[in-house]
Amino acid sequence: MKYLLYGGQVVTMNPRRDILFADILVDGDRIAALGTDLATRPEALGAEHVDMTGRVLMPGLIQAHMHVTQTLFRGLCDDLELMDWLKKRIWPLEAAHSDASNAAAARLAALELIRSGSTSLVDMGTTGHEDAIFEVMEECGLRGLFGKCMMDEGEGVPPAMRESAADSLKETERLLNTWHMKGNGRLRYAVAPRFIPSCSDRLLKSARDMARANGLRLHTHASENLGEIALVENSRHMRNVQYLHRLGYTGENVLLAHCVWLNEEEKRILADTGTHVVHCPSSNTKMSSGFAPVAELLSMGVNVAIGLDGSHNHMDSFLEMRQASILQKALLNNPLALPAQEALTLATLGGAKAIGQEAELGSLEVGKKADLIALNLNMPHTLPAAGRDPVGRIVYEATRENVTDTMVDGRFLYRAGTFMTLDVESVLRDAERECLNCMRRAGIGHLNASCPA
Repeated sequence: MKYLLYGGQVVTMNPRRDILFADILVDGDRIAALGTDLATRPEALGAEHVDMTGRVLMPGLIQAHMHVTQTLFRGLCDDLELMDWLKKRIWPLEAAHSDASNAAAARLAALELIRSGSTSLVDMGTTGHEDAIFEVMEECGLRGLFGKCMMDEGEGVPPAMRESAADSLKETERLLNTWHMKGNGRLRYAVAPRFIPSCSDRLLKSARDMARANGLRLHTHASENLGEIALVENSRHMRNVQYLHRLGYTGENVLLAHCVWLNEEEKRILADTGTHVVHCPSSNTKMSSGFAPVAELLSMGVNVAIGLDGSHNHMDSFLEMRQASILQKALLNNPLALPAQEALTLATLGGAKAIGQEAELGSLEVGKKADLIALNLNMPHTLPAAGRDPVGRIVYEATRENVTDTMVDGRFLYRAGTFMTLDVESVLRDAERECLNCMRRAGIGHLNASCPA
């Protein structure tokens, strides 16, 4: 398809950070032209004209750490710290997944992501039923890096989730051979050991070797919570990032989610190796995990992206940008810490760099992929507009309610408020049914506001 998106204000996120009143010509999966009066150009012949007057066009947001498999379980056990949350609820519920329930979780997540202006994600599934997630993402049109969760040990891990290292590696290899680069390259594989406390050294080393041999990203958690760090220090006698560095889990092909509790040596390791950090502000604050030193890491040259994680009960990407900015201001007692432009960079170009696709994604430029969103900022919570910086309005005021259109690979997934690739009623109905099925299989009944011990 060919589209001429005309009449809008374009937040390009190009190297000059230009904000233009311009048209965008989309031809196939690429941005073919960006400028004024494109309708008169020969290359626009045959394009469907789409009126974006009064809209702000910007790059699609990139969520660099997620667990779509947990979407069915949000609200089932709030107000716990990380390890209790995993052991008492999330791992038993993940162990109860089926192909149908994991597909329902993926569709519900996709619905909310598309509505929230996210066009790419990095997802860590559970230990099984990963094909279901790939199938849903292929049909709904989102872009991302996906990988089954790898776990072969750990206290409190249910038997249904505990694999042998050999079985975990064999299934990972099958999945990457089946799905990597499917959907016009939209779907890519990322090797995803969960975290050090649930992985043997054999599994971690073999996963590292598999990622390197196939040119894939390594995606894992690190230094999210003090209890997790204590577990690692007790078993490996080193801190998380120090140990991961020793194993070869640092470098430009590595995404480390969270990185809340870092000492000075670990910060320097991340900076010196070009390792990507994924900041999950809502998750870290909701679970009382702490405050990641994002502004400091950025000042050291670390690339930081934004992630939604799976514990915070929502997928509003705009809220994550705002949280990332205001938390750094409060942490450092400095209103200039992580300004709006930098927060938007984390959610666009920072994410694109983290997934190794900065030449294709993260900004609206000729030749790049047509992954973009349109916002209506003429709403009560984003007005008045006079004299305002559109970037500040996007980061500090906008929510998913402002998103009117979401496009990936030159294809509308959400157009003028209508989902184009998902049936809303069936997604919601299936999610409710499959959540109850998982709860029944896990032996979990109705929960009160507080989760029992």
